[in-house]
Amino acid sequence: MSEIYDIGYRHYDGPRLGRGYATRALAVHSLRGVFGLGRPARSKLTPFSLAAIMLLPAIVNVATMALIQQRVIQYSGYAVIMQAVVAIFLASQAPTLVAPDLRHRVLPLYLSRPVTIASYVGAKVAAMTVAVFALVAVPLTVMYLGELVVDMPGPPATGEFFGSVVMALALALLLSAFGLALASFTPRRGLGVASVITVYLLSFASIPLVYGALESTGHDEAASWAWLLNPFWLVDSVQSWLFGTPPHSIEGGYPSGPASAVFLVALVGIGLGALMLRYRKAAAR
Repeated sequence: MSEIYDIGYRHYDGPRLGRGYATRALAVHSLRGVFGLGRPARSKLTPFSLAAIMLLPAIVNVATMALIQQRVIQYSGYAVIMQAVVAIFLASQAPTLVAPDLRHRVLPLYLSRPVTIASYVGAKVAAMTVAVFALVAVPLTVMYLGELVVDMPGPPATGEFFGSVVMALALALLLSAFGLALASFTPRRGLGVASVITVYLLSFASIPLVYGALESTGHDEAASWAWLLNPFWLVDSVQSWLFGTPPHSIEGGYPSGPASAVFLVALVGIGLGALMLRYRKAAAR
């Protein structure tokens, strides 16, 4: 014979804020985690050190504008020049968003209700995108404000600045989608860091070799496509097409027309799709 015991739990009858609130809360929590806010000091060391390194050339550029009335670094080329720092930031911080939940197998708790896999993935991608965008956009803004204060000869490069900020957002979304997808395939943070940085190093080191091999055999158009295999040069190619800025590839140029923009959108979709499939599999365990 069974008995029912009253163990003192009370039914929650307060307001239910819904899926949107839960998703925003998860995104804010994840963004704080990227920069180590609310965590020990050692968690803040890497992201804020990289942010300081990212900001240093912008400060030097403002000082140069004040001294010789000339910009050393163009807005459109800042992300390409500083791509190693951005890649290290992505590799070091992307696993902090995905590895703990996978390692401790708490994903079913998130998905119990009201968060879905799509909203969970969206919150993580949004947090990483905002972090990478801030990493790139803050130095650009510092340079632009410095240009306005210094009052250089001629009109300020407002169009180039706003174009570079827009493309910084596109770059952040592309890097976040693929960085999180790569990091999510292992619950170990160290392996996640290694996977992201290895893919970046392979793309950075191999593309000039592929370009040189294709160009030497007379396949100039195919050689120009090789640059698009690196996310930074891909976004720079879209920027050149949209805003008419000079290309910042090592040599040669990019494919003409909107092909690079279509390729960029396709890669973002592939990264998000891979991330969704990975979390569907993880949630099914």
